[in-house]
Amino acid sequence: MNLSNLSIKRPVATIMLLLIVVVLGVFSVMSIPLDLMPSIELPVAMVMTTYSNSSPEEVESMVTEPLESALAAVEGLETLISYSMEGTSIVAVQFDMDTDMDFATLDMREKIALVADYLPDAASEPMVMKMDMNSMPVVQLYISSEEMTLAELNEKVENNIVPYFERASGVASVSVSGGVEEEVAIKFSQEELNLYGLTLSTVAQMLAAENINLPSGSIDRGASEVVVRTIGEFDNADDIANLPITIADRSIVRLGDIATVTQGYQEQESITRIDGKTAIGVMISKQSDANTVDVCDNVEEVMASLEASNPDMTFTIGSNQADYIKASVSSVVQSALEGGLLAIIVVFLFLRNMRTTMIIAVSIPTSLLAAFSVMKLLDITLNLVTLCAITIVVGMLVDNSIVVLENIFRRRQEMGDAMEAARVGSTEIFTAIVMSTLTTIMVFIPIAMSDGIASMMFKEFCWTIVIALVASLIVSVTVIPMLCSRIMRGTVSTEYIRIGDRRYKYKLINKFGDFIENVKFKYEKGIRWALEKRKKVIISCMLIFFISLGFIMTVGFELLPESDEGSISISAEFPYGTPLEKKDVVMSQIEDYVLTVPEVEHISMSTDSISSMSTSNSATVTITLVDRSDRKRSSEEVASELREAFADITDADIEAEASSSVMGMFGSSDVSLMIKGQDRETLESIGYDLVDTVKALDCVESALLDITEGNPEIKVKIDRTTASYYGITAYQLAGSLSSAISGTTATTLTVDGTDIDVNLSLNEEAASSVESMKQIMITGSYGTSVPVGQIATFEYDNAPSLIQRDNQTNYITLNVDVAGNSATNGSSEVIRAVNSYMFPDGYYIEESGVYDQMMEAFGSLFKALIIAIALVFLLLAAQFESVTLAFVVIMAVPFAMSGAFLMMFLTGTSLSMTSFLGLIILVGIVVNNSILLVEFIKQNEETLGIKEALVQAGMMRLRPILMSCTTTVVGMIPLSLGLGEGGEMLAPMAISIIGGLIASTLVTLFLIPILYDIINDRKNKKKLKQEEKAAHTAELEAMWAKEDALVE
Repeated sequence: MNLSNLSIKRPVATIMLLLIVVVLGVFSVMSIPLDLMPSIELPVAMVMTTYSNSSPEEVESMVTEPLESALAAVEGLETLISYSMEGTSIVAVQFDMDTDMDFATLDMREKIALVADYLPDAASEPMVMKMDMNSMPVVQLYISSEEMTLAELNEKVENNIVPYFERASGVASVSVSGGVEEEVAIKFSQEELNLYGLTLSTVAQMLAAENINLPSGSIDRGASEVVVRTIGEFDNADDIANLPITIADRSIVRLGDIATVTQGYQEQESITRIDGKTAIGVMISKQSDANTVDVCDNVEEVMASLEASNPDMTFTIGSNQADYIKASVSSVVQSALEGGLLAIIVVFLFLRNMRTTMIIAVSIPTSLLAAFSVMKLLDITLNLVTLCAITIVVGMLVDNSIVVLENIFRRRQEMGDAMEAARVGSTEIFTAIVMSTLTTIMVFIPIAMSDGIASMMFKEFCWTIVIALVASLIVSVTVIPMLCSRIMRGTVSTEYIRIGDRRYKYKLINKFGDFIENVKFKYEKGIRWALEKRKKVIISCMLIFFISLGFIMTVGFELLPESDEGSISISAEFPYGTPLEKKDVVMSQIEDYVLTVPEVEHISMSTDSISSMSTSNSATVTITLVDRSDRKRSSEEVASELREAFADITDADIEAEASSSVMGMFGSSDVSLMIKGQDRETLESIGYDLVDTVKALDCVESALLDITEGNPEIKVKIDRTTASYYGITAYQLAGSLSSAISGTTATTLTVDGTDIDVNLSLNEEAASSVESMKQIMITGSYGTSVPVGQIATFEYDNAPSLIQRDNQTNYITLNVDVAGNSATNGSSEVIRAVNSYMFPDGYYIEESGVYDQMMEAFGSLFKALIIAIALVFLLLAAQFESVTLAFVVIMAVPFAMSGAFLMMFLTGTSLSMTSFLGLIILVGIVVNNSILLVEFIKQNEETLGIKEALVQAGMMRLRPILMSCTTTVVGMIPLSLGLGEGGEMLAPMAISIIGGLIASTLVTLFLIPILYDIINDRKNKKKLKQEEKAAHTAELEAMWAKEDALVE
């Protein structure tokens, strides 16, 4: 007994199972977390090592190169990229896509341990960490106050505000920027130190030794024990100033008499503002396994509580990822609901019966709720990708139900008995709908099993559609027959609707029914004519197909469509050494202009850069725009205005870009070229030549060489012979100069529970020039002090601020953006121009950037497309037990591609990862109608004859084919419009499917019967020849037998 018969005989059990699915589905929908995109774990790990006060060249030779040599032996390594900058080494290790990152990081630590002894003693222990896309702040909060100074605000934020956010559920870290720290500054003149025979290091040692509380044991007093403690900690800055210092002649002076001791604030190193007001920036990052929306909601709850208890502070959210996620999800959900409603309306127009329409309508929510239950079990989140899958599949969910119901409906009219019609009608069509569902599911297997970006982006998309389609198949062969057997028992009218005792005629809807009947009549004439003029029809179809191929090169290509997230980022790169005050002037000028732009809701500015590889030369502005519904211009249009407005600023390099959290994973430049070789000066020379070369191309919008300006530096070279005479090493020299120039933290002063650094340094005059630095005294191991100028020489130089290496080879990057929507044609032209350059021996380029990633993704998707077509073909051949019939059915696919590219051309849509995915989905969809058509032809071929079977199959399947095509198309129309947040990224997929489905439907109705007829003719001719040959053989055998008889 099959599922359909079982569900018909046991309606109560079927309904109870249906209700179980509904309950579980509703629970799952309420508990599935929301997110922007699927969880993507990049196979990248980083090693960070600090080597304070070291130049990039020293960091490269003493830290980066040893680490690179060790990490080059890590298993699964694909690329090794390093960044050496002042005081910091970062080595990024990229692995193969299938690498277990937990094992990889363990392997990295083992390899690093082998070279740890060769690293400088002053270098920190290398820190290994996996690349986490969730490490960026999910909430950027700004706190300002008109009643407190910046120092007071900073202290209150760090002590009274940050702890609350750190305790919020799901929060991983909270960082603060834009404030100033309190300190006790002790400044000496070199003359005073020389006079009293002191050095900064000796004073620092005295302060650390005096500022201490230590237990000194305990004494027994019989019944009790008393603890003895030695108290020496300073209570305030006056205690430090009154500290007695013993000098060389054993006399004592107060520290305050030989130095300036002040309790105040450190020099401000950065500025943060929100909407033009000075503020403290609070950046909140979530835990890697926490849900973004939940964390942001928790942070907002904490913020609301803090606002109420701190009326002297103003809290402003500059950026909240949850806002865009919620808006995007809401937009896609709305598209899905609209698409589902349109699909049901289409079904009603075709069936012209409310009861049968409601039977079909049941399949949509039931299938979706079943899909949500399975998604919950598989830990698949509701995000843009999975919701796009839901929207795409909404129109497809009714296809199986339409086919089953339409066949039952036809049998009901022929047989009269609803129960028997449901049993026979569902059984007849069972194999066809199972195979059509399998062909649709089959196309998603290559995508889910592929590697690279495409698989990471769309694996959950594939699973969501597969789950929903399987659910719809089960619903169509169980729930639909059961409902039909009950609801179709009475008179099924297509002329009127009954409400109570009154009947209302379908006037407008009946006109649509008349239109369909007219289409059916004209189709009959058309298919009969086409079967008579087979050659003309085939030649016309082939001409249309080859003409449509020209649209492939006109639609343009891009990795992903740009999405309007309502955020713009402005970066400003200043020359090295630009004072903070000058940066502030330039950034204020930018802020003042931005605040006049009507689309701007909030603007935040910081002279700290979020990037770990930035220098102190940069500043950033983050702009949050009002909701899309409240503005006429897109983010990119506003960013374009800002680029033009700031083009005249010469004090800094200003760039303004519309932010994209999705494209941020793939880089921002259309073409990134890594120019590789050993000598950095030669690399820069080649780079400037290539900039001139690509800027001469009309397609190029901008070409920038990623070279940071060299930092002017003073190199101090020790005279080892003279220094050794005094017992001074290079390490001692470097430490003494660092303390004198940058200062050193000797100890901390605890006031009201707050630790305040006590910093020692020479006054500004003592380290303002080379001559003054030469007078800095340094004491050797023999106790003799000597001026630095006596044991070392000073010379000026210009050092790189950043050294980049790829697989242990130096490189610089040329970033090129091309004009227009599509990057492909312009990118190809750029690469051709660069490849024509005559590179010196040992120097070459490697492609990277969006173009390179796009080619990789397209290659993976194209492979998936070919495999999908092959799998569907094999499945069709197995179903029909005929390779030729499989060929007939698969012919719908190339014409679907033609229709897709034509629709993309007409709508100005580029071929992207999402539209390419639409092409793959088409392979599984467009053959479904062909399968049903061929099945009906085979069933009626013997009774009606081939010609009449072809016509009648087309006539019988015309309405369900048109219904399934129309429901799928109209179900995707809301998504294809690209309205709302996130809609731009998903619209190309819907557009390609709509165009392909319309074209393939026309092919199915005319070309498939013609091809079937041609193959049948050839089969008959072959059969006739075999019969003639057999008859001729029989005749010869009879003649030979007669001759043999005569001979005998």
